[in-house]
Amino acid sequence: MSELGLNTISFADHAASSAQFRALYSEGMSLVEETAGYLDGQGRAASKVLPRMASVLYAAESMRLTTRLMQMASWLLLQRAVNNGEMSRDQVLAEKNKVRLDGFNVDRTAPGWNDLPESFRDLVERSLRLQNRVAILDREIYRPTETAIVPDNQNSVKAQLTLLQTAFGGN
Repeated sequence: MSELGLNTISFADHAASSAQFRALYSEGMSLVEETAGYLDGQGRAASKVLPRMASVLYAAESMRLTTRLMQMASWLLLQRAVNNGEMSRDQVLAEKNKVRLDGFNVDRTAPGWNDLPESFRDLVERSLRLQNRVAILDREIYRPTETAIVPDNQNSVKAQLTLLQTAFGGN
């Protein structure tokens, strides 16, 4: 962007190294720990007394939940590494391609869903909300930048007004 003489502020890059990111990181890692504790303790006991359909669903959903959380934890750790200068952005980009932040949705209408323990369903819902927030931040930070080319004879304010007029059908 600098070769075009444009000075832009990346709010996503700032957010990724801000107190909001630290809070997101803490929330994500706490949810990983909480879920591991639940699945090893209370969840293990609760799963043994579930009806057959709910038991099968519990097994499948607990694997999806664990996978979803591990993918998010990987992303959060990578972002923390780049924030702390432990990895370059290029290194993170190479590793980030191994992380999936989508495709782990839940079918709340599946037979047995309502028989699952409420605390388990709560962990699933919280993980989905966190996954969505991480995926949004990921898209904002790592999507390819799409810079509008401004002709040399046109100042950037006029170019922005022209873009707005075009977008909103003005003349």
